Order: sequence, then structure tokens, then C-alpha cells
Amino acid sequence: MKDFVQLFFELDGTTSSNQKIRYLVQYFSEAGPENAIWAVALLSGNRPKRFFTNKVLRVWLSEITQYPDWLIEDTYAIVGDLAETLSLMMEPWAVAQKSLGSLHELLSLNFPKWRTMDESSLKRQVIDIWRTTDANHRFVFNKLITGGFRVGVSKATVAKALAQVAGISVSEMTHRMTGTLATSAEAYQQLIADDGSASRSIAQPYPFYLSYALEENVETLGNFFDWSIEWKWDGIRCQVIKRESNVFVWSRGEELINESFPDLVEACSKALPDGTVLDGELLVVDQNGKPKPFSQLQKRLGRKKPSKKMQTEFPAGLFAYDLLEMDGLDQRENELSLRQERLKSLLSQADATQILLSPEVGASTWEDAAAWRKKSREMKAEGLMLKLKSSTYKVGRKKGEWWKWKVDPLTIDAVLLYAQAGHGRRANLYTDYTLAIWKEDALVPIAKAYSGLSDKEMTQLDRWIKANTRERFGPVRSVLASQVLEIAFEGISRSTRHKSGFALRFPRISRWRQDKNADEADTIDTVTALWRSYESIS
Repeated sequence: MKDFVQLFFELDGTTSSNQKIRYLVQYFSEAGPENAIWAVALLSGNRPKRFFTNKVLRVWLSEITQYPDWLIEDTYAIVGDLAETLSLMMEPWAVAQKSLGSLHELLSLNFPKWRTMDESSLKRQVIDIWRTTDANHRFVFNKLITGGFRVGVSKATVAKALAQVAGISVSEMTHRMTGTLATSAEAYQQLIADDGSASRSIAQPYPFYLSYALEENVETLGNFFDWSIEWKWDGIRCQVIKRESNVFVWSRGEELINESFPDLVEACSKALPDGTVLDGELLVVDQNGKPKPFSQLQKRLGRKKPSKKMQTEFPAGLFAYDLLEMDGLDQRENELSLRQERLKSLLSQADATQILLSPEVGASTWEDAAAWRKKSREMKAEGLMLKLKSSTYKVGRKKGEWWKWKVDPLTIDAVLLYAQAGHGRRANLYTDYTLAIWKEDALVPIAKAYSGLSDKEMTQLDRWIKANTRERFGPVRSVLASQVLEIAFEGISRSTRHKSGFALRFPRISRWRQDKNADEADTIDTVTALWRSYESIS
């Protein structure tokens, strides 16, 4: 554990990607496989589920230290991270005597055992560690038990480091790391095998090829006829795998979602031949195979065992737009035009109304494509995808051959009502905003947003918030209702959870309207009209 804690602070202490890779290579070269595989899992975003709520840990800290609740709350608000707050406030009571053991022991042996304990026994274990470890070990331990473990390193950076250790390509290592990763010494040895002996599970997906947003004039892409123009569907990107008569549906976040969409699994099981991997968009479709709004797909998300009624009312469908494997053979090095031709042939033989070929947009010039893009919402799409016909299927986000050309977002002007401090580097700045619209003579909250402003604007607005606070509710401040922020969002739906009666999809701040007064912000009537217009299209 000592080496992993050192690695954590080394990674946290630099912004250099190359330096992070050097630290990782050194760690993986020296760590035993049973510890290294857990480091791979943690640094790739596979965090342990939290053991306790934040409130429970704060209560325990108060019992040990006798600090009043308000002091712990204020310290947490300033520090911005619970794990660090717990570690710092325990320091006067701690006597560094023990080690946490190895990373493998903590996560493979202790954590599973602790999950079966009653709360009082578990409390004794945690407090003992707080009292007998040094500040750095205590901090990393707190990160793990609160489910908030993260450090400034991406899965792609981990893959680059492991590729160096193994002496293989980054593409191959990324593929090996895609999907569910077993946390055993044997799994690590397979991961870094350099002789082609690494075995793959029949469930293992391919790394997704991701696009960049098109920000230039579309005509700079060159000859229109070199490009495939598709709809950018408003659903969930996924891969559907059928191997050895088994079907696996993976989200882009590498979550296996079979339990949430058993109807799609059944359709693919019947219709697809073995050795097939499709890349596409998971949507709710109507009886004619037409996509339904994202709000209907939301009713299915997160439900592990949807009822037959829900499956009937909101049937899952796949709009397939790429063929990654056919007859068990990897197709990714073939040109897109050939992959699409083979995909079309395969699906023409599949008898399934829920597995559909994603159609190309019928444009013949860039001007036509721009006109179709404006109709995206009528098609239940977010815009267009532009893909070079000669492109192979790459790993990760690459610039130049695949572009997303999204339709302009919806916008409203709203008033800043409440503010809360952020986390991490934003812990001392008020950057999380609650925004409201007018309903008669009152402001009613409609959305929360915390991204979109520049660093300079955030600093300016933070200074204004601190000078214009009306009331405090723990870490939240209510402010003078005078600042107007324009919110951009992708969709709008009715909601009983919001006082305004509406929920916005992916709200973010598009600009600070310092040219407007609060009474010029949008009203409930304006938002209702926007919702009706959106619903009539959707």
C-alpha cells in the first residue's frame, strides 16, 4: 500500500502527461501482479462502492475529536473534499503506527469482509485505521471508502504506461483493458503478455472510436462525396456482441446493460449470427421502427429488471451504423464503406424489427447536409455524423476522419438564485449555480449548472456572490437575484421534481448576460411555449 499511496501523490503532484506515464511505468514494473491489477482497476475508474454516507463519517469524526458539527461542516465547505477533511481533522488524534497492508489485502480481503459486518464493528475498523496511519495513507483510505477515489490520470494514460511495460501497441493494450477487468494476478499477467497469448473473454467489446465536434465551416472537409453523412441519434452509444450463442450489450461507459434491456438481448440472440459485433445507438422505437425521444429511453435507464409492461410500452431498439466483427473476424481495419456494405447485407438477412440499419442522410452537397442538419430534432436526432468513407475504425478520440455536427442547443435566460462551492481546484470558488425563471412575480428554480464560464468569469462571479450573499444554508448561499445567465440545453421535459415543472437535459452556462437585468429573464410562459414546440417535434 505504501507504494500505491506514493504513486497517488506523485500523479496528483504533476500536470505533465509524460511524467505521469513515467510514474506509472515505474510502479507497474515493480509492483507484484496482485497489487498491480487493483491499481489498474482503480486508476481506470473502477472505484469501490462507498461503505457509508458522508453524514455517518462526519458523525464518527465528531465523536472522536469532539469538534462541533458546524466546524466540521465549515471545514468541509472550505477544503471541498470529504476524504481530505477527515484526514486533516484527525491528525492531532492519530499516531502513525500501522501500515494498511498491501493494496491487494485491503481490496480483495478486507473490503469484502467489511461489507458483511454490522455498523459498530465496521466503525471500530475505520476508527482504528484513522488513529494508526499517517496522513497520506489515511487520505487515500478515505478516498476508497467514500467511493470518491480519483486522481488526475485517465484510462488512456494507464493504457499507454501498460503498453510500455508489456512492449505492445497502445491500441492492443486499450482493447485488452476494454470491458470488465478481472482483479486477479492471472488477469494482470494476461494483460501485459507480450507474446500474443493474452486471451479474451467472449463478452469483451472493442474500444469505441470517438469523434470531435465540428467547429469549422463544413466545406473545409473537402469533397462531399468522400464522406458518409449519418444522423447523430439521441440515445445511448453501445456495442452489441453475439459470440458462442451469447449476447452482450455494452454501453460506451463499458457497463454491461443486458439486465436493463432484455428485449434487445432476446432480439439480437434470435436475429444475429455468431461472431457478430455491431456498433450503434440504443433507443426506444415505435412499432414502425422509428426512434422515440430520449425522455422515453430515460424511463428504461437504470432499471435492472424492467417489467413486461415497460418493455412493451418502451421497447428498446438498436440503430446499427458500423460492423466491427463478422464471422468472428475483426473488421476494423477495413474501410468504412466496406464495413457499411457488409452491415447492410447482414441486417437484410436478420428478421428483427428492433435491429435496424441506421440510414444515411439523403444529401448531395454540403448545402443539402446543412439543410438536413436543421431538421435534426424532427428526426429525434442531435445533428449529423460526418465520416470519411475511407476511414478505418480507430481506438479512442481521433481528429480528422469522424466529426459530429450537432444542431444548435436550446437556450433560455435564467436568474442566479443559489450558489455552492465546487470541489477539487474549485473548492474555494462558488461555481455550482441554481438558476430560476419567473412564474408570475416569483422566481422558481429550473436547473443547476456548473460549467460553461471561463476561469476569469468564475472568479468574477465568485467575488460578486460573496459580496451579495443574502442567507446561508450550510454550504449553500442565496444571493441577490440580479445576475442573468444564459443556459444551453439539449432537451426539455415535464418534471414533478422541479418547482418550475420542467427538467432540462444537459444544462450548462453558455454566457453571462451582464447586459440584462433580472426582470428580463425568461418566464414560465416562454419556457412552456418552448416545451410545446419541442414536444411537437419530438
